[in-house]
Amino acid sequence: MKEMIHLQQVMRRLRAPDGCPWDKEQTHETLKECMIGETAEYLDAVDHASDAEMREELGDVLMQVVMNSVIAEERGAFTLEDVAHDIAEKMIRRHPHVFGDVKVANSAEVLVNWAKIKKTEQTDPAHVRKSALDGIPRNLPALFRAEKMQKKAAKHGFDWTADAPILDKIHEEIAELDAAFAAKDNAAIEDEAGDLLFSVVNFLRFRGSDSEEVLRKSADKFDRRYRAMEDLLREQGKTVDDCSAAELDELWNAVKKTASCKIESK
Repeated sequence: MKEMIHLQQVMRRLRAPDGCPWDKEQTHETLKECMIGETAEYLDAVDHASDAEMREELGDVLMQVVMNSVIAEERGAFTLEDVAHDIAEKMIRRHPHVFGDVKVANSAEVLVNWAKIKKTEQTDPAHVRKSALDGIPRNLPALFRAEKMQKKAAKHGFDWTADAPILDKIHEEIAELDAAFAAKDNAAIEDEAGDLLFSVVNFLRFRGSDSEEVLRKSADKFDRRYRAMEDLLREQGKTVDDCSAAELDELWNAVKKTASCKIESK
């Protein structure tokens, strides 16, 4: 607790009139991307199974919590103590099998009780949900948000019955994108491209795939191939900037072919 108070004092000092110019300028809005970025870096640390990295990145996430709380404190809205109090009370309330006399047999029953308790909390007018899609954060990664919306709708019967028609829908969206491109309508191009992405997420979701993970794997594949291309150029004493678009395309295809050969030889 002593260290938490110290961290809070550090943040107040940074926000003071004679503090850091950058920190003083920050608002809840400007810190949104920082919160997302720090959380993503922590997730990378988990993937690396590095305790040292996790410790450091959790500190950065905590710093975001403290900084936003100090900004709210300045506005007279709430404090870090309020944040800690509220989450502790929520955890006690949602774990009656630990802090009360409710009995559960397994984690599945815990989740059922959690959902029921969460629903009773939503009687507060500020939290009453009018739509099945309420409660899905708008600032989730777009693919993740799209998938969660589709899953919520599917629970209420709004879903496809087979994957083939979804694939037809994807082709339909591609045709509409082609038409928008032919018309040189930039607004329509963005709109149709968004619909295409949403349809692809729907196709993957219906088939039981995680669209975020699917795209992450493709991004990882691009990362490997691009680095391999850089390595080949480095052996020639060159960099990507030294090559024409045609040369890079030829090199990229060579890297792809090499990667395919490695997979086939396994």
